Order: sequence, then C-alpha cells, then structure tokens
Amino acid sequence: MRDAMPAKAVIYCRVSSVAQMQKGHGISSQETRCREFARMKGYPVERVFSDEAVSGGLITRPGIQAMLSFLREKRKTGSYVVVIDDISRLARDIKAHLELRGAISAAGARLESPSVEFGEDSDSILVENLLASVSQHQRQKNAEQTRNRMRARLLNGYWPFIACIGYRHEHRAGEGRLLVRDEPLASIIQEGLEGFASGRFQLQAEVKRFFESQPLFPKDSRGQVRNQLVNDILTKPIYAGYMQAPDDWGLPLQKGRHPALISFEDYDRIQKRLAHGGYAPARADINEDFPLRGAVACGCCGKPLTANWSTSKTGAKHPYYMCFAKGCERYRKSIRRDVIEGEFVGLLGQLTPAPRLISLARAMFKDAWNQRLAQAAEIGRACEREAAKIEKQIATLLDRIVEAGSQTVVAAYEKRITALENEKLVLTERSRKAGSPRGTFEQMFELAVQFLASPSKLWLSGKFEYQKLVLRLTFADHLAWCPETGFRTPKTSLPFKVLGNMNDMKNRMADREGFEPSIRLPVYTRSRRAPSTTRPPVQDRGQGPDRGGLYSSPPAVQATAGVFFAHRRGPSASPDEASGRGRR
Repeated sequence: MRDAMPAKAVIYCRVSSVAQMQKGHGISSQETRCREFARMKGYPVERVFSDEAVSGGLITRPGIQAMLSFLREKRKTGSYVVVIDDISRLARDIKAHLELRGAISAAGARLESPSVEFGEDSDSILVENLLASVSQHQRQKNAEQTRNRMRARLLNGYWPFIACIGYRHEHRAGEGRLLVRDEPLASIIQEGLEGFASGRFQLQAEVKRFFESQPLFPKDSRGQVRNQLVNDILTKPIYAGYMQAPDDWGLPLQKGRHPALISFEDYDRIQKRLAHGGYAPARADINEDFPLRGAVACGCCGKPLTANWSTSKTGAKHPYYMCFAKGCERYRKSIRRDVIEGEFVGLLGQLTPAPRLISLARAMFKDAWNQRLAQAAEIGRACEREAAKIEKQIATLLDRIVEAGSQTVVAAYEKRITALENEKLVLTERSRKAGSPRGTFEQMFELAVQFLASPSKLWLSGKFEYQKLVLRLTFADHLAWCPETGFRTPKTSLPFKVLGNMNDMKNRMADREGFEPSIRLPVYTRSRRAPSTTRPPVQDRGQGPDRGGLYSSPPAVQATAGVFFAHRRGPSASPDEASGRGRR
C-alpha cells in the first residue's frame, strides 16, 4: 500500500556564497526550478530545506541534517523524493556525495534532478560518479584560482581578506578594493597601540580597559571587549603597514599600500613587550573609583595602600583607602578618599613651575631639539649602512640554504633569515623617518608644556587613563602618606625635578671680588708674573653700599674676590694679581 501512494517531494537548495544570492543565482532560483520539475512529475512539495553560504565539500550542514531527520521521521508515512537543481548542489566532493547519497537512501528516499538522471544500473552510477568528480574538480579549481588571485593581490600590496577592525575597504579607480582608515576606530586603535609601545599601558588588560572606555569601540553583549580581539590588534602587522600571508602561501612580510596606524618600529617593540610579559599582574578591581590605588604607599610601613567601599549601618557606601600590611601600626585604619585625593591635588598644584621657568625651559628644549635634528641625519645614514650589512647576511644565508642537505639546518637558516628581514625593515623605516619629526618644535613643545604647566588640570579631567598617565609622568616612585604630615616629599620625574630645582634656587650674580672674610690672603707662585686678564671690579664711586647696584660690593667682599679668581687661574697668578693690585 505504501508503494501505491503517490510520492511526495522535498526540495534541497544550497549556495556557497552570499554573492550568488545577490547576483540572482541563489536559493529562490533553485527552488523555482525544482518546483517546476516536481509539478511535471506530479510530486506534491511538502518541505524545502536550504543551506546558505555553505561549502559543498562539507557534510555536516544544518539544512542537510534537518532534511535527513525529516525523512527518517516520515519514512513510514509514504515515499519521498529529494529534488535538487544540480548534482553540484548536493555536494562538490566525491566522498561527501557518496555519503549523502547513501544517507538519503537509508532514510527511505530517492534522489532526482532536472539536470541528471539517477539510476541504480552500472552506467548510471558511472555517469553519476563522473559528474560528482567533475564537481569536485571545479571546486578545487575555483579554490586554486581564487588563492592565486589573492596571492597576486597581496604581492601588489593590497589586502585581499576581510578588513580588520580599524580599516574598511574602499573602491579606487585602477586599484580595486583598498584598505583605508575607518574613523573613529582607527584613531582609538592607534592610541592603544602607541600607548602599549611607549609603556603608557603596561598590560594587555590596560589596553582592553582603554578600548572599553571608548563609547564607539564595538563590544559584546556584556559591554566588554574580548581578550582575543585585543591580542589580535597587538599582534597583527597590518596596523604597521605590512601584511602577513597564511603560512602555507610561502610569502614573507609584504609592504602594503594602505595607511599604517603605527610605525613598524613600534610594532616590533610591542612584540618584544608581549614576549617579555607585563611588569605587574592584571587586577580586575582597578577602576576610576580609586585612581591612587597602587601609587600611594603607607607612611609607616612603605607598603602600597589598597582601597575599598565600606557600608555603614544605614546602608550607605563610603570610599576609603587603607593599609593591609600586617604588623603595621596603621593596619586596617581607614583613610577617607576625599582627604587623601584632596591633598594629592594640592601636591600637584605645588609642582606647577613659575611662568618664567617655562620660558627658560623653552629655550633649553629648543637647543636640544636643534641638536637632535642635526644628529638625525647621521643616524639615518648609519641605519642605511646597517641595513646593507643585514642584506649581505641574508644573501649569505640563502647561499648556505642551497648547499645545505639537512632539513633541520635549512629550518634554522630560514628562522634566522626571518629575524634578519624584520630587523632590516625596522632599520629601513628608521632611516626613512630620521630627521622627520612628527610635528614642529612649537607644536610638540606646546603639547608638553600644557602638562608641565599644570598637571592638576589633566588629573581633574576625571578620565581614569589620564589620571594614571599623570602618576607615571609626574612621579618616579610611590608617594608616602601619613595622617600627621600628609604627603612626604615626593620623588618626581626628571622634568619636574629640573624645573623644581630651578624654582627653589635663590640665585644672584656673584660679586667680582669674592665673598667673606675680607682678609687679603697672599698667594705665592714659583713662576714669573703673567699679565693680568681679569677685569677690574666695579667700585662704589661714592654712592654708598645700598645704592651701588648689582655688581657693587663692599671693599671686604672685593678683596676676597681676588683670592677666588687667583685660585681659578692656577699657580701662575702673582700676589699682586690675586689681591687686585696688579690690575690697578
């Protein structure tokens, strides 16, 4: 009776790419043709199953598995026919075709198509296997052609894969698809990469928190940036302007035509830092609630203060810093957050240098800037010479690879060549950028002086990453704090130390005749008297000691100056010159 019942049809459709659907060669086209074939055969269509953007070389596809489950459930209710548009829609692999053909037969159905006639005789099976082999060959040939074209694009400096985060593809006349910066993500990633390369971010976790603090940076459903994404951004050379092909393509790093977010030197520095590891363990509880955590030490034991929120009897939460070092006399004694952070803002205010020192520092930095620019050209030439040496080493190693007979030796040579190639890229980029600063002196100085003139403004901005930056750029060690005296004298970084020393010095022009006591001391010499070259001191000329100006000084001070200059000139000075009588 089951054989007497009319067969029912299920349709299976498949496309291997989204482009096929967009060009009209998609699911709907296949379904229309299969429905027309089922109508001509008199098969009522009961279900339609499909797989979109799935390769024909796979067996475990969602649509095909759902179809097989449906056929097994309906096996006892009647006979079914699986209608496909073409044999390549079922599979593009001979092994996958045979397995799916057997699974359909085991489920009680048979396979039919408007393009191929399936049968159980030897000739039909031969034709079916030949067509399946042709489909497999077409799939493999398409893969080879696609790979060769992508490889050629890569050699020409174009990225043939999906654009990485921070970039997007843009069609250019005569070039095709070219990677361009995708703002504002490109600027955010650039700041994160440069921050990690310079040491602003010590850990990958800090880079992750920086990305999470940016509202426009993409996050997952929990509002977090995945660790794998951060690691990919830090390790991919594409952000340095170079492209890395898959390992089986056999290509070294290729210079890309897309704009780089960082220099290759910064990329190399990032890889070395990742290999070396972080300087501190990552803490999940470091946040903007306690920016001084880890930077302020207990004044009694010297251990860094920790912080926490304390809940009162009323249920209100209060922020406190405290010392958790056992044995310390201030162990677990709370310090109000507003007290210690308020004193810290006052400490930053004390570090603000006087405006006249900023002008002096500008002149000093301008001289240093000009000296570095003069040195940059020589540094560039030295990098070019070093790169030429490395090129010769690479050529020598390539000759040795040709002569080597051991695969182990060849692998060692290839590893060494890869390291030398990376080193040569760094030197080449360094020589190209030598003598080309990122901005003019005025631009760079104004950027730095904004921070030096008032570090408290950056701290009061409230951004956690800026507050951490203030701590690293301003202080060279932990800040010691005790409740009796507050912050002790801090160890500041070099710029603030220099400006602070200049600000604290109480200087005046030294008087020409020296300092007290006012006794003229004889100076003896064994050599002959040398002619005096010391200018005479400016005398009072009757104006009085209080009205003589900066260089005027009492006779007692003038007398001592002769001894000072005599010792500065050495043993050849005569007694008369030392006392000042030789000048008169």
